[in-house]
Amino acid sequence: MTEIISTTILLVLIMDPLGNLPIFMTILKHLDVKRRRIVVIREMIIALIVMLLFLFVGEKILIILNLKTETVSISGGVILFLIAIKMIFPSEDNNNEISSSEEPFLVPLAIPLVAGPSLLATLMLLSHQYLHHMFYLVGSLLISWFFTVIILLSSSLFLKLFGSKGVNALERLMGLVLIMLSTQMFLDGIRAWFKN
Repeated sequence: MTEIISTTILLVLIMDPLGNLPIFMTILKHLDVKRRRIVVIREMIIALIVMLLFLFVGEKILIILNLKTETVSISGGVILFLIAIKMIFPSEDNNNEISSSEEPFLVPLAIPLVAGPSLLATLMLLSHQYLHHMFYLVGSLLISWFFTVIILLSSSLFLKLFGSKGVNALERLMGLVLIMLSTQMFLDGIRAWFKN
């Protein structure tokens, strides 16, 4: 049960719905509210399909590439650590300046904002680590996906409730938690590597 909770939290942190809120709102600002919801749901369904694909095919990809769990765990920890650093210390040239006059499809909302490389790599790692617990992994993925959908659909409410500074503070807090999770993943990989 604790593994489901920790996996769900990890996936939510990597999906970073709060960090993606302003980007989604900027890209979709020219659409009316009803159409915006349809686009968000469509993009999130596409992202879910991609994530499930990587979850179920991830083990085979690792076998084909002849990668060991320790290697993926260490590299995954490093990648997540770098993402967490960016969440805590965002760059000055913010992604909020992204704008589009056309309705986005697949890119950039579904991929890479939600189903980005780090999330897909994490799903591959998890599918390798918990090969016999795929049901729990799918459950964790669906819970985190649903949570992200709810936040993105409630974007205007979140921004009204917390304000842009509050959303930024929450994202930085999520970054701190992600640093701890990534460090644990890295240390687990190192420990497993030394055992072998």
